[in-house]
Amino acid sequence: MKRSGLLATTALLLAAGIFSAAPAKADCGIEKGSVRILSNDFEALRLIASEAEKCSSATVKVSKNQTTEHKNLQVPALKVNPAQYTVAVIANNSIVPLLNDGLVRPLDDLVAKYGADLQPNQLIKIDGKVMAIAFMGNSQHLFFRKDILEKAGVQPPKSYEDILAAAKAIKEKGLMEHPLAASDKAGWDLAAEFVNMYLGYGGELFKAGSAEPAINNEKGLATLKMMKDLTAYMGPDYMTYSADDIIKTYVAGKTAMMNGWGSLAGSVIDKTKAPAEIAENTVLAAAPTVGGGSVPAAALWWDGFAIAKNISDEDAEASFRAMVHAVRPEVADKNPDIATWLTKDFKPSAGAVGVLATANGGAQPYPMLPYMGLLHTALGSELADFMQGRESAEDALRDTEAAYTAAAREGGYLK
Repeated sequence: MKRSGLLATTALLLAAGIFSAAPAKADCGIEKGSVRILSNDFEALRLIASEAEKCSSATVKVSKNQTTEHKNLQVPALKVNPAQYTVAVIANNSIVPLLNDGLVRPLDDLVAKYGADLQPNQLIKIDGKVMAIAFMGNSQHLFFRKDILEKAGVQPPKSYEDILAAAKAIKEKGLMEHPLAASDKAGWDLAAEFVNMYLGYGGELFKAGSAEPAINNEKGLATLKMMKDLTAYMGPDYMTYSADDIIKTYVAGKTAMMNGWGSLAGSVIDKTKAPAEIAENTVLAAAPTVGGGSVPAAALWWDGFAIAKNISDEDAEASFRAMVHAVRPEVADKNPDIATWLTKDFKPSAGAVGVLATANGGAQPYPMLPYMGLLHTALGSELADFMQGRESAEDALRDTEAAYTAAAREGGYLK
């Protein structure tokens, strides 16, 4: 699998921020078929699924399973024949296992017939074939309470070093006991935190041109030190917090600064969904830099959909058309606050500011390599002991590389 298309497309999607598309018909125009959607569960994806459901009719059945466990379900669900789901809603990382196992189909013919509303940069191509359609951009970025920072007498932070200094001032002035939060929950979240910080330090996850890991170095050690230093200003249960959990603590007024997902920003600054004091005083900014670097310490992502291979052509066509209907420009225009949409003339709302600032700051796309998922898994499991003070940083990195290497050898990526 070639990664160049994914990497270049992700950077283009987010740096540009908005793209063109033609008006969609109000009628889905689907005569018959079954549309079965598997996706993650957050506000923007719930909207997309509800729009796809509007294509239901006496001859078209649309169903959905929206769950945070979608990544664990997608491969086994699409391996069976016929596949349990016809649509997999994916991001840059979660499409890779489907591509590796040949579980999603090329979409070029369907794009030619029904993709007039899609822009070239929405077409995710692998080896020259369209394998997914991107509809929104995303990244983790900085959320902070300007009122709390003003009371502490500190300037808005631009680096993680600034964040540590601001957190110290906030705590010393008695404004908040635990002014920071991070999604350090062991597993996927913890690994994402490492990848974000390591990229900010300018680290390379693999040796050039190979699947050999390259994290056991000075930049890897600096990454772990910064991650650990930040926990001094977090609650004692910091290892239990996922990306969703830190948003809840922030909205509850218990956190002054955090790196959160752009896809969740709209609900934080919306006074109908968050307390007015929180909504009015929240500033969304680019992810912080670290270690004197100039690039935001965050990875860029896109969300999109792919169509299962092990289904009938009739169901594939129905599914593609329903999803294209669901992500049409009209939907983005009517719901500008819940995502950074990749549609015609989309005017980014206040909620998209952090994602676009991170992209425009030069943040790198999350690495799209067949073996990246193995490293992500190893990071998520092997760094937990270090974060809890039970292991040194050196041992944690050695253990991570050993766990990854074993998995990569088993997968045929390393000899």
